[in-house]
Amino acid sequence: MRVYEAKISYSLVSLGDDVVLDRPEKVVAYLESGYSENPLQEQFWVILLDRKNKPLGRHLVTLGTLTSSLVHPREVFRSAILSGAASILISHQHPSGDPAPSSADLHVTRQLREASQILGIDLLDHVVVGTKEGDSAGRGWFSFREAGLV
Repeated sequence: MRVYEAKISYSLVSLGDDVVLDRPEKVVAYLESGYSENPLQEQFWVILLDRKNKPLGRHLVTLGTLTSSLVHPREVFRSAILSGAASILISHQHPSGDPAPSSADLHVTRQLREASQILGIDLLDHVVVGTKEGDSAGRGWFSFREAGLV
């Protein structure tokens, strides 16, 4: 039987002023460099937060296809548990540019919200990133919290 040891590794993402991720546009800016690495594939990120909503780190949970990515609570919350995060923000992007959530996005958000309640790690928001041109509201993102869905 194989037995594995879990480790956390850190690589510096930013060095500068403390950032409080309290608005969707700040989440989008925080993840911009991550999304730019694979702009033609859906990516699902989790941002790990301390008690004051300052990021402890970010973790790419999955890199999907042009139209979908596979997400499960166990992968989303693994890094949150290992890092001792008080809360998380989740985000994924739509390569089409339209940030409107799909039915699959609604389903996974409900599932992650339920898991967060069981684990006692708050899910603060799910931000879907698109482009300003692809968004009928002209913002380039959709916030589940602002829509009252988290």
